[in-house]
Amino acid sequence: MRSSRTRSPRARAGLAWAATLPLVAGALALGAPAADAAGHDGGRHALQGTKPLWATRQADQGATSASAAVTARVYLAGRDAKGLADRARAVSDPHSAAYGKYLSPAQVRARYGATHDQIAKVTDWLKTSGLTVTGTTNRYLAVKGDVAAAERAFATDLHNYRKNGHVYHAPSTTASAPASLADAVLTVTGLNNAPRPARHHSGELPPPEGVFRNSGPFSSYYGSRTDKALPSAYGSKAPYAIKGYTGKQLRAAYGAKKWTGKNVTVAITDAYASPTIARDADTYAARHGDPRYRRGQLSQVLPQDYTHIKECGAAGWYGEETLDVEAVHAVAPDADIVYVGGASCMDDDLLDSLGKIVDGHLADLVSNSWGDIEANETPDVAAAYDQIFQQGAVQGIGFYFSSGDNGDEVANTGTKQVDTPANSAWVTAVGGTSLAVGKHDSYQWETGWGTRKAVLSKDGNDWTGFPGTFNGGAGGGTSKTVAQPFYQRGVVPDGLAKANGGGAMRTVPDIAAVADPNTGFLVGQTQTLPDGKLGYDEYRIGGTSLAAPVIAGVQALAQQARHGVALGFANPGIYQRYGTAAYHDVTDHPLGAGRDLAVVRVDYVNGTDASKGTTTSLRSLGQDSSLRAVVGYDDVTGVGTPGAGYVSSYRP
Repeated sequence: MRSSRTRSPRARAGLAWAATLPLVAGALALGAPAADAAGHDGGRHALQGTKPLWATRQADQGATSASAAVTARVYLAGRDAKGLADRARAVSDPHSAAYGKYLSPAQVRARYGATHDQIAKVTDWLKTSGLTVTGTTNRYLAVKGDVAAAERAFATDLHNYRKNGHVYHAPSTTASAPASLADAVLTVTGLNNAPRPARHHSGELPPPEGVFRNSGPFSSYYGSRTDKALPSAYGSKAPYAIKGYTGKQLRAAYGAKKWTGKNVTVAITDAYASPTIARDADTYAARHGDPRYRRGQLSQVLPQDYTHIKECGAAGWYGEETLDVEAVHAVAPDADIVYVGGASCMDDDLLDSLGKIVDGHLADLVSNSWGDIEANETPDVAAAYDQIFQQGAVQGIGFYFSSGDNGDEVANTGTKQVDTPANSAWVTAVGGTSLAVGKHDSYQWETGWGTRKAVLSKDGNDWTGFPGTFNGGAGGGTSKTVAQPFYQRGVVPDGLAKANGGGAMRTVPDIAAVADPNTGFLVGQTQTLPDGKLGYDEYRIGGTSLAAPVIAGVQALAQQARHGVALGFANPGIYQRYGTAAYHDVTDHPLGAGRDLAVVRVDYVNGTDASKGTTTSLRSLGQDSSLRAVVGYDDVTGVGTPGAGYVSSYRP
């Protein structure tokens, strides 16, 4: 993952046919008034986190040219930032007298939004400093100007710093706002340009990526087909991987029963938009027994223009949207779905998508399958995300984020860490499992998602290097930046919460669902075929990009069971049910200690057809880096996965 500053790209968190990608938020502490650094006038309000950690003396390459361009966003604190956070907790806590007493968007703006006076004063400050205000919303002011103006406005000097072989500019000291605006300014983002800000441009989206296909043979349900000629593993013959679960199987596994998500709306955010999503989703539903979409059941809210098309790999996001839409519909076939696409995969644009959902209250449930590693986040950007999440909570909107697909991230980054925004205390982090659905759609078991891959030897007599190398797993672990939220106290063991030393911290995930691409979901999507033409095709997919929309779908069922009353920020209620029959308590050895599990997978070498041959591999399950799924709460599956009684537990 690349740097996650204001203009940094977010990655899709789980479009995986083999392995996958990771996921960003934290908490901002606004500093007390402090004397200016760099010789500026005093009487300022420090905006902590605006000087990145990589802006060190050793990396300093000198002052940035005064004429260099800067674009930034100044986020507004509103009239009562602390009151907003307190209200978000109260309406979300089942033990609070204010539980479920949500406000409308208009009420939130009236009680907590920025005042006209605050906006006017912030605007005047920025313009007087020489910056141009290019846009004003109820959440932020967008500005542009040269370095000299930015330095005047934020009372810091911008220097050039060497980072990973490149040079970027950033504040040499913590940025600040005038003390008189301490209650008006939440933070500023964009004062550093790592990675290099891409040019804003309009453009047509590229065609879909080349087709991906799974090779057979397959199991039709878990364990239905084995090959006795293949080597044994863990004392028996491992079955072939399934072709891909469909809605009927997922609904049976997670206790959907009669519930369908009727009168509930689920929003999905990703970047860009698949030009064929409506046709693909309807074709998939017709092929696999899901109800066809009603007129208006699937809608899209899209930006006028798209940016950063090459940096973000725009076409790769089509499959993400397709997975999210088809998974939600498969689990909650009567729920309305609104897709809110970002103009790019950058924080600014994704924040705008989330803001549209909150400001217009477009849905009560929001599924998000993207993010970054925690080390790339800064408190300024985290504060902007958390403000939206808190506003959503006050309105009865819950956000669900994938926990990531690289386990503890050590293999990916060399450092044990969690992913973000899943680490935010204000979102539901969704971990992943390997799922076995047996004959007649019967739930068999789940392990934590974490696989190792060993390829069949040339002579076919053994699995080379068995059990093989780590090949992807659900993200999880202990945050280094976010303190333990109230709802995790008494549930998350101290061995996890205090794993980094010191006080208890936010632990990820909160809940889980199927994510392993070897026991994954079948999706249908228009892709570019080998002859260059476009055509609908299907493939098995996984990652916590699957788990997040599955859980959002299950939550839609739960909201329906609650007679349509919004679940809002769901974590307090999720943890309230911990240790009950509402959950499958997932472990890595569901069949007993020492009984490991695996599946056999056959893949086309070229990902499309047999012209280049195939490879056969063994995928061992329940082996997620240093993370382990154990009895009780764990950092792979959280409190577990929805069981047969989960949805009905929300009935009044």
